Amino acid sequence: MYALRKLEDGPGLSLEKETPRPPIGSRDVLIQVTHAGICGTDRHIYEWDKWSQNRVKVGITTGHEFVGEVVEVGEAVTRISTGQRVSAEGHITCGYCYQCRTGNAHICETVEIIGIDRDGCFAEYIAIPEENVWPVHEKISDSVAAVFDPLGNAVHTVMTPGVSGKTVLITGVGTIGLMAVGVAKAAGASKIFAVDVDRRRLELAKHLGADLALHSIEDDWIESLQKETGGRGADVLLEMCGHPTVINQGFTALANGGQASLLGIPSGEISIDLSKQIIFKGVTIYGINGRRMFDTWYQMESLLISGKLNIDPIITHQLPMEEFQRGFELMQKGEAIKVVLNIPQTF
Repeated sequence: MYALRKLEDGPGLSLEKETPRPPIGSRDVLIQVTHAGICGTDRHIYEWDKWSQNRVKVGITTGHEFVGEVVEVGEAVTRISTGQRVSAEGHITCGYCYQCRTGNAHICETVEIIGIDRDGCFAEYIAIPEENVWPVHEKISDSVAAVFDPLGNAVHTVMTPGVSGKTVLITGVGTIGLMAVGVAKAAGASKIFAVDVDRRRLELAKHLGADLALHSIEDDWIESLQKETGGRGADVLLEMCGHPTVINQGFTALANGGQASLLGIPSGEISIDLSKQIIFKGVTIYGINGRRMFDTWYQMESLLISGKLNIDPIITHQLPMEEFQRGFELMQKGEAIKVVLNIPQTF
């Protein structure tokens, strides 16, 4: 089969057409991939930054967001059938560690992530354990099903503190931040504030349901938010960018007794006044990693099929597989928000 692989210790990916088709075990499912989303993590691997060099092994097939059709199942598979349209949870867990056995498999102690620790979905076929496979509802399009992974991150981030009837501050409206705007709106947030440096994304945030979009450098956005909340600050902070300055600003803008969901990953250690920003304010902080298996999946499916959530405007480009380099370049230039690759059956 063909696959996008990391074959060199340097920037770029290679489109290989003679990659061995993945074998399946007795409880595995073989899926023919039809659509795959390019993630920020894939961009890190493409650019081969410090994180990627220390985390990803050369030779791996990349990609972890996808939808496709089941073409083969292992002899012990009982729930999934050939011909089904499916996506999958990309965190492969052990099922036996303390976290897995207490309902927290998303933070499994020995988790493997497709496209990072094991071969991923930028390929004609991918093998996935049956328990990770998610049948896709007929009302959900291929392009949306292909990006369940980041949408799940957004849903997890929003739903963990709960936002119904609360004022919500979202710092960073990249792909997942924009998804979080729509999710927070659908979940009943009373008012949504979006903060970013990109005016195009801020406009899209308003289109998706943000009540106020604020430029993090040009605007005195904390003062504006304080005015809009009667001087109290936001009830909930959804931190999506990982920038040290914005993280500190976010906690400054958070109300006493507020809740913060942190999804954005800083590039290194950051400094924060723990006493002033967290302890004396009585703030509750949640570290968000991946998606809860499988609470988050049921939540995002319900939001989508109810019609309360529409993420189509976030998917700005759909490209054929062979134009993957253009997809990454569009992301690097800031011209694309979410890129979905269409995976042909053959070149």
